Amino acid sequence: MNQTNINTKKQLPSKEDRHKLFGSVDPGPRTKPIEKDEMADLQNSREDFLFDLDAVGISNVKHPIRIYSSKKPEMQTTIGTFRFASSIGKGSKGTNMSRFTEQLERYHNDGFAVDITTLKKFTKELADRLKQEDAEVEVTYPWFFERRGPFSDLAGMNHADATMKVSYHQHTGFDVEVSLTGKITTLCPCSKEISEYSAHNQRGNVTMSVRLTEDFDENDMDWKEALLEAAESNASARIHPVLKRPDEKAVTEQAYENPRFVEDIVRLVAADLYELPFVERFYVACRNEESIHLHDAIAEVTYDKTEE
Repeated sequence: MNQTNINTKKQLPSKEDRHKLFGSVDPGPRTKPIEKDEMADLQNSREDFLFDLDAVGISNVKHPIRIYSSKKPEMQTTIGTFRFASSIGKGSKGTNMSRFTEQLERYHNDGFAVDITTLKKFTKELADRLKQEDAEVEVTYPWFFERRGPFSDLAGMNHADATMKVSYHQHTGFDVEVSLTGKITTLCPCSKEISEYSAHNQRGNVTMSVRLTEDFDENDMDWKEALLEAAESNASARIHPVLKRPDEKAVTEQAYENPRFVEDIVRLVAADLYELPFVERFYVACRNEESIHLHDAIAEVTYDKTEE
């Protein structure tokens, strides 16, 4: 290669000229107000806009949060995905979207530890801030917990997806729902029954959603651990992040001794949730990622204890 070409440096236009090359134009005349009090406020327009709206707000808001856990690690910093909403009547054109994130930032600056008590306070304040009768806050986050091998006692981190949903109405008060989705091992009873040896197993995804009683006290019980135990204790075996050979032997033998259909899982988990005194209503679903099929196997159950 010619030495002259190596040392030749490309002469670029200035950054301003490059922007113009790619479509930027000079600012036009500014005629509209720049002070907030002088600007038009279309969202707060008052007229008959035909229909009341059940929910207006923002979703998929990711924000750092702190959570407490009865399992190690007991204090965690994680990422919450929020949904904020309130209803609006047909006399209002819209809501003030910035108030949702303004309040989130204020709580964050005070050290936002997400628990039911704090979310209740947040939701009521949000309704007052929006000048609405109601508001709803939902947050989903990964919850990490330590899991040890059954034989080696070597520790690692598992996680489940937790959701907390608080609804508030000034006439009816609060409604609190919590959900947890965790993973389990299931071994097929049919495969075990018909095969000369072995049996196929799969990873099950168990989702539990429960409505909490009004007197539920999270200082007495970590609902995350209670729901996780309902799923894992009824599985063929638990999921482990670290397994040495003696651990693996113990886990696979446990699965073989406790075969479960997907239908079995939801019924057994439902029985545990039924016995929990702080659960009013529950929904349980299990989705098995089948190891010898391309499809998944599913089962669901819903039960309301208050209708008994």
